[in-house]
Amino acid sequence: MGRLDGKIAIITGAARGQGEAEARLFASEGARVVVADVLADEAEAVAASIGDAARSAALDVTDEAAWQRVVADTEAAWGPVTTLVNNAGILDFNALEAYDAERFRRVLDINVVGAFLGIKSVVPSMAQTGNGAIVNISSNAGMEGLPFVAAYSASKWAIRGLSRSAAIELGRKRIRVNTVHPGMVDTPMTRMGGEVAESDSAFVRNLPIRRVGTVDDIAPVVLFLCSDEAGYVTGAEYVVDGGHLAGDATVLQQ
Repeated sequence: MGRLDGKIAIITGAARGQGEAEARLFASEGARVVVADVLADEAEAVAASIGDAARSAALDVTDEAAWQRVVADTEAAWGPVTTLVNNAGILDFNALEAYDAERFRRVLDINVVGAFLGIKSVVPSMAQTGNGAIVNISSNAGMEGLPFVAAYSASKWAIRGLSRSAAIELGRKRIRVNTVHPGMVDTPMTRMGGEVAESDSAFVRNLPIRRVGTVDDIAPVVLFLCSDEAGYVTGAEYVVDGGHLAGDATVLQQ
């Protein structure tokens, strides 16, 4: 306990899924957490259930003025921001030739521009602390191409470049920037109103660790990168995907 004592964190997309799990874990480890989400009512409910260590914020991550308000409100309530998790994002399944430009840009705007605005908005606050940490949630789709998620994959590849550039620029300000790359994880976003892949699906059977990931597989990795334990880690990419990117597990099949 207490791995994040004294930290003041903003977590986007924290009304549910991975962001919610991160918010709950961070608070349990001593952080004060802003549960930020465009789903304002759900964010408020999550913050209320966490207790005094959390507060909610309505945040459209594509709105720079909204970001500035969230940071200012956080500073007024608790002091300078030490920690940012850019978790908010959308997943849009579509054939490449079926996308129109507006739909493609919407994915990039939320997933990439949203993360950029988050980084830009917290830098002045973090620079006051001399010990900032930013984690941008990418995906294993940011490490490889996947069919029918061209916009999502492009956005997650872009997160890698954004994060590495930010790590170089911000290191002199004592702000670390890293990425986490989840594989198939059971969340409301991946269910898309249905069910995530069953454990006996072909994809899962071919994983070295033969199961769908959970939010509790991802949150501890994010916590580590935001803690002082990772004080010499920046510009790094942490893959949490059950071994999917390690190689072809089908060679083991009889």
